[in-house]
Amino acid sequence: MKHDLTPLEAETRLWSEIGHARFGMLGLAQHSSGSHFQPMTAFGEPDTREIWFYTRRDSALARAVADDGADAVFLVQSKDQDVQASITGSLRVKHDQAHIERHWNAMVAAWFPGGKQDPMLTLLRFEARDAEVWITQGGPVKLAWEVSKALATHKTPDVGDHARVELTASRLA
Repeated sequence: MKHDLTPLEAETRLWSEIGHARFGMLGLAQHSSGSHFQPMTAFGEPDTREIWFYTRRDSALARAVADDGADAVFLVQSKDQDVQASITGSLRVKHDQAHIERHWNAMVAAWFPGGKQDPMLTLLRFEARDAEVWITQGGPVKLAWEVSKALATHKTPDVGDHARVELTASRLA
């Protein structure tokens, strides 16, 4: 049974998952040879619809967007696999000391031996524009049930809801 997921519900759940899971795959929208999606740790700020990523100044993504920025995609999947999302937006290098301080933690520190002042440390700022969000409920048991039922009834399985979300800075603030 469909639950008619509203865009606001989808957006709220999306930002919650980004804050909880923190991990996803980040890549450029215009895929070119040698540029692949990369696992990144995300620090979401729903009130500004920004996602921040620590990276090295010489990383492929930092080099690719250094001058003018670029359109990018961030892919998220929750640990329990009940939320999947594809978020589009613009990606820029932004060395912002306030954001370095705000999100710094032991996991980030492990990648930058020079600490917060490491000369190779910088940030990528992803300004999210829109997202496609899929939410399933019931886990693998419900999925198995729905697939079995679909095979028996020749109908499509109901595995959850989907919403397209235009991300706005003010909706969740």
